[in-house]
Amino acid sequence: MVHLPEIIKNAVDALTRLPGVGEKTAFRMVMNMTNWKSQELDTVGSALISLRDLKTCDECGMFAEENLCSICSDESRWETRALCVVENVADLMAIEKSGHFRGTYHILGGVLNPLLGVGPDELGMYDLRDKIKQKEIQEVILAINPSVEGDATCSYFKTLLPETVQVERIGFGVPIGGSLEYLDPMTITKALENRKRF
Repeated sequence: MVHLPEIIKNAVDALTRLPGVGEKTAFRMVMNMTNWKSQELDTVGSALISLRDLKTCDECGMFAEENLCSICSDESRWETRALCVVENVADLMAIEKSGHFRGTYHILGGVLNPLLGVGPDELGMYDLRDKIKQKEIQEVILAINPSVEGDATCSYFKTLLPETVQVERIGFGVPIGGSLEYLDPMTITKALENRKRF
């Protein structure tokens, strides 16, 4: 059996920490990188190391180069008095990519999960409630993924807000081009719940 140098083993172990990357895939990546020039390895290494200096926006939690991200520093976004609450950065980016929402965001960083010790304090829900009052937000859109925990998070957060704030949840259901026969019962249930007059 071939004994690999520790440098290769360590590189493989490091890459397996990435989601969806198993040992075989990580090994293939490392084998490919052994053919790279020193300058290419330095460039990738420096880019990864610089992630330590990544900042997050003081207002919404999105990645930023300054104290505020490009969305929160845009006054016209605040003027809409609309706030979209999402679980993570990827969700924010997906909604922003659609180009349909022109308000501001708040990244919760997860959903309520008492079994894992994630409660309202861990998600900063009370601080968010105070921010909504302070910024005079009139409309809150809960763009939380549909799950037992996601539904509980939305229900609980709604109880924290004053009745003067309009709270909505994004619709879930049949995707464009989807066929009913291939959808799971929960998706069909959500589609029926979120139906609208035609």
